[in-house]
Amino acid sequence: MNKREVTRFTREEIANRVKELGKQISKDYAEKELVAIGLLRGSFVFLADLVREIDNPIVVDFITTSSYEHSEISTGTVNIISDLREDIEGKDVLIVDDIMDSGNTLKNIKEYLLKKNPKSVKTCVMLDKPCRREVDIVPDYFGFEIEDWFIVGYGLNYGNKYRNIPYIFSYED
Repeated sequence: MNKREVTRFTREEIANRVKELGKQISKDYAEKELVAIGLLRGSFVFLADLVREIDNPIVVDFITTSSYEHSEISTGTVNIISDLREDIEGKDVLIVDDIMDSGNTLKNIKEYLLKKNPKSVKTCVMLDKPCRREVDIVPDYFGFEIEDWFIVGYGLNYGNKYRNIPYIFSYED
């Protein structure tokens, strides 16, 4: 069966929305010590674009997680492959990820980070897919809400490919 690529969000739509998010986060965290924590590998493109749109001083760190393996569906188990280097105690933390699907990854990482005694922890995702939510969590900031599509591009992968595509797409029959 041949599938065709369907663009869901263009490069321009993404850039405009990331600018809006950057302005809102800059306003919300004015005069605060913000640490943006990207969940690798999916968040790296979004995080890089987002932090360039935040006007305030910001520290960037990463946690490498795995929950999808090479599948289209989350395994439900969140593994931390590499941890933070930054001490987040007493600091405001913004977890940045590519997508909130089941919510398991962000819920687990948020709970994990709260044990490190930050001042606050909020979440920011490029894509929110609430129709697939399995746990009680809502992103504090999000770029776009999407339907139940398996999407690729702009950091999102399939089989460790397509992260470099500058727009977001899905495949249809």
